Amino acid sequence: MRNEILNHLDDPKQLEKLYQDNKTSFKAEFNLIFQEHNENKLLQYWDERLNYQGSEISWGSKKEFIFVLVLSLIAGCLASIPSFFKIDSEFFYTRNISLIIFSILATYFCWKNRLPKKKIIITGVIFLITLIFINLLPANNNSNTLILSLFHIPIFLWTVVGFSYVGNSLNDNRKRIEFLRYNGELLIMSGLILITGAVLTAITIGLFTVIGFDINEFYFKHVVIFCLPIIPILGTFLTQTNPQLVNKVSPVIAKIFSPLVLITVVVYLIAILFSGKNLYNDRDFLMLFNGLLIGVIAIILFSVSTTTNQNISQVSGIILFALSVVTVIVSCMALSAILFRISTLGITPNRLAVVGANLLMLTNLFWISFQLFKTVLKKSDISSVENAIASFIPFYILWTIIVGFFFPLLFNFR
Repeated sequence: MRNEILNHLDDPKQLEKLYQDNKTSFKAEFNLIFQEHNENKLLQYWDERLNYQGSEISWGSKKEFIFVLVLSLIAGCLASIPSFFKIDSEFFYTRNISLIIFSILATYFCWKNRLPKKKIIITGVIFLITLIFINLLPANNNSNTLILSLFHIPIFLWTVVGFSYVGNSLNDNRKRIEFLRYNGELLIMSGLILITGAVLTAITIGLFTVIGFDINEFYFKHVVIFCLPIIPILGTFLTQTNPQLVNKVSPVIAKIFSPLVLITVVVYLIAILFSGKNLYNDRDFLMLFNGLLIGVIAIILFSVSTTTNQNISQVSGIILFALSVVTVIVSCMALSAILFRISTLGITPNRLAVVGANLLMLTNLFWISFQLFKTVLKKSDISSVENAIASFIPFYILWTIIVGFFFPLLFNFR
């Protein structure tokens, strides 16, 4: 798409055709190109057309709105299956709720990006295989591999949504970063919708309680359960049709919290020295810092996500570099604790999964730190930092597949 736009900078008809063929991809590539060719009058017009931030909320085209409405109804009906059939709700939701949500999102992006039939079929087959596999796993709540599968398979399904999002640009790091940004925006939008829904729920139940009707059980069983899986698709629709709503929020939040998280981690490091606690026998410590690794990578991504062609400020670069280095130090301690537990207590599915994820994220964070160091030292652009994050996505996908699908077989479902 980028090369096609560059080859037709002065051809209004061809630019319109490219836009109509794939609006999402066109806008993403155009915004990057416009920063290099902002003197072009035709491109100035396109910039206003694509990025004009009006005060009204856009509901997209009629066709798209109807499609999203149908997907929402399907998601709600699928989530309500235990309410209408004699199916154990805990069994159903722990195994299938992520399938419902992510299959609906993948369907939306397959349709929106007009993916070729071959890729649509591949996406559908992946969800079908996952559906069969996860529901055939033995129902043993004491099985470590079952818990690991139920945790890692949703992450894998999330990457399948990413496959449908990037469309025909599977190896394009910029599209991968765009997908990660979309997730930050979706998280914010979904949070707002969830808060609004919670307030409406409280008011509704309160009003009926006043007149003597106890609707708690009915409301949660039939209304809340129906509406919850609709939130991600509604949030996605709003962020895609109204990017101005939240696309400036996530970088701001990340830049506010990056120095706060840095201070917290440094203080925690100092506190560890005086605590006298044996962290090598604390499982919660090990799990906590895998979460910290994910959080820090997310903060770095959204802190540099305002643009890919501008230099990051010196202060922001130093803060992010310091944060990444401190987190690496703490996480190395966590990794050494995991290896200590393996050497003394032996290998278990949980320990192997944690050490693999920790090694992968640590390697990624090392590479991110190196790129941040070069960015701060040479005052270069920040695209290398984003590439350091995007280039590791295939490795994360591979690890989720190994843990989610192969661990139960390798460890005989124990």
